[in-house]
Amino acid sequence: MSGQSGTGSHAAPAAAVGSGVIDLLGLLAYARLVAFFRLAGDAELAPTLASKGELADLAAAEHANYRRLHDRLAELGVEPEAAMRPFVAPLDAWHARTEPQSWLESLVKAYVGEGIAGDFYGKLAEVCDRRTHELVRDTLVESGRAEFVAAQVRRAIGEDPRLAGRLALWARRLVGEALSQAQSVAASRPDLAALLGSGARARDAEVGSAEDAAAAADPAQAADATSADLATVSRMFAELTEAHAARLEAMGLST
Repeated sequence: MSGQSGTGSHAAPAAAVGSGVIDLLGLLAYARLVAFFRLAGDAELAPTLASKGELADLAAAEHANYRRLHDRLAELGVEPEAAMRPFVAPLDAWHARTEPQSWLESLVKAYVGEGIAGDFYGKLAEVCDRRTHELVRDTLVESGRAEFVAAQVRRAIGEDPRLAGRLALWARRLVGEALSQAQSVAASRPDLAALLGSGARARDAEVGSAEDAAAAADPAQAADATSADLATVSRMFAELTEAHAARLEAMGLST
């Protein structure tokens, strides 16, 4: 499918950015769309008008992020809904397995679960073209969400310290489910895993020999590329737990 003509100097056909980038944009677009609906639902359940307004603002920001990703896919000549479709079932399944039982649990999920998934998307974007990297980075900014959730959870724990243990267990479960889901998605969409693998191979090529480059191009060795890429994804997951620890501490759940 060719890219749209006359869309300006930034326009590029999908082939120019690669199928892995299209997968990343489709995955993130659907994730932002779901986040919009979930935050809007959380706003309805919020106990105060101030909380309702804060969450409504966060939901609106997520919808704006979804539109930016949707429009970028269209600009690349890709049907946005087709790019999102492969990720509907896995993301919906993750949300079904991690359905909050209270408003506070929904806040922790919005911060911890979405946050660690965002860390994963951000890592993938680091090895994309500059425009994709900037777009993904800008749609993953979570400072407003972090400040709101941390304040709400800290206030609730201050009023009832017994909540701390239960919410900490919930946060740990969310991380386990999120990492498992991310690994499953990467395994089912090899082009996503290849984004990280290509970054690692590019770094190796900068210091490697011509013989190494020839070996990498060998069809026999290329057959193992997917396994190597998934191994790269697995190693990356350990790094994501560091950001998770910071989120727990911000909410007063680090004990």
